[in-house]
Amino acid sequence: MPESVPVHCPDCRRAHRYTAPSYPCACGAPVAPRLDLDGVPSPVDRRSWQEEWISLRCGGCGLHGEWPRPELGCPCGTVLRIPVTGPQASVPAGRTERPAVRSVPIRTARDAVTAAVLYLRRLGHEDIRRADRRPPSGIGLAARSVLAHVDPSARPATSRDVECLWLTAMTESAACLYFSVSGYDEEARARADALGVPLFLLDLTGIPQPVNGPADALDAGGP
Repeated sequence: MPESVPVHCPDCRRAHRYTAPSYPCACGAPVAPRLDLDGVPSPVDRRSWQEEWISLRCGGCGLHGEWPRPELGCPCGTVLRIPVTGPQASVPAGRTERPAVRSVPIRTARDAVTAAVLYLRRLGHEDIRRADRRPPSGIGLAARSVLAHVDPSARPATSRDVECLWLTAMTESAACLYFSVSGYDEEARARADALGVPLFLLDLTGIPQPVNGPADALDAGGP
């Protein structure tokens, strides 16, 4: 059973029960943070990239990875950061089957980034980090030999957005992927097809959906 802890919101005093989420490792085993049963949740007043992630080790293959830090959103609007005990992770014994694509409902830009990171891990990319070159809009992610652009804006991505990602990837000799919450205009799709850039739509379920040929090919060839 997933680990859970009681949580009380310090602002409205509501009582909650937080259950630790599990994430699929590249080896196929679920990875879950070990919650600190004696720790006190803290409100999230401001965010930084470094504080959004924790290091977890897969108990199945021993691989270390960066995963979203546990948080709970209270109906009053307060977001609480759930304390964890360390980098170890529990994995159910005998679990070897390939995981299904994990659903991360898209409510915020952070959710969109989390969904993109999980998909990149499903494709076998590790050590995912913030890209060195910050894109003009959205969030850039990078791993070895790959760049990804996450666009959480309310407008469809344009051909210029696709070209900017492609040019940046070319200068770094890397492959690239584009994740958009609002989809793509016709020129963006045509340009992506011409450049071979995989386009993915992040719908409300948070499961990346391929929307062009390069994305279909990449999705079909993933683990």
